Amino acid sequence: YPRISNHTDLDALRLHPQVDFRWVGPGQEMPPADLIVMPGSKSVQSDLAWLREQGWDQAILKHLRYGGKVVGICGGFQMLGRSLGDPHGVEGRADTVSGLGVLDMETVLEREKQLENVSGTLCLGGDPVVSGYEIHMGVSSGPALQRPALMLAGDRPDGALSADGQVMGSYVHGLFDSPAALDALLRWAGAEGALDRVDLAARREADLDRLADSIESAIDIDALMRAAAS
Repeated sequence: YPRISNHTDLDALRLHPQVDFRWVGPGQEMPPADLIVMPGSKSVQSDLAWLREQGWDQAILKHLRYGGKVVGICGGFQMLGRSLGDPHGVEGRADTVSGLGVLDMETVLEREKQLENVSGTLCLGGDPVVSGYEIHMGVSSGPALQRPALMLAGDRPDGALSADGQVMGSYVHGLFDSPAALDALLRWAGAEGALDRVDLAARREADLDRLADSIESAIDIDALMRAAAS
């Protein structure tokens, strides 16, 4: 959607050699898939309306009817509930809109943003350890949250896992950066056999090293330091 946020949440899937990862653009139909990931959003109500304009709400429901899996992260998680309220006009007009209704919960946007680093275990096979961060203004409530997607440190539940096991949502960004968590997600989505491991932290470090080398080769660092000191 137009106001996607924290797109790096998808890097672990995008870079996995055994995942056929595809972005779906405006005006395109959703291709057949095992897993649909709904990422974060800077303006959840607007992006939800845009998603409906594309007809993707019906595509997601059809995907679920045929046994597919859906993951929502932060704003994407909020879209999966029954309703999304913005009583203070945080994103614009004070309003309440209907969500996709695949998780039995409601979300209300508050004025104060929640921001913290978190760690815990993913409530899928093997309880893999995850770490990431939360940054959101929504507070979700409802029966769906009685089946959490994660248990954070301090026995705090986070997110939701639907009773039929097809829909999962969480407020945690970086959810699948851990190789063990990514393995669990892919198994949940239907992957079989041996899975390659993607060390996302090592990949990012290597990318930064290459960027630093490129900058160093293109810029006279010593001259810059002399200019800064003069």
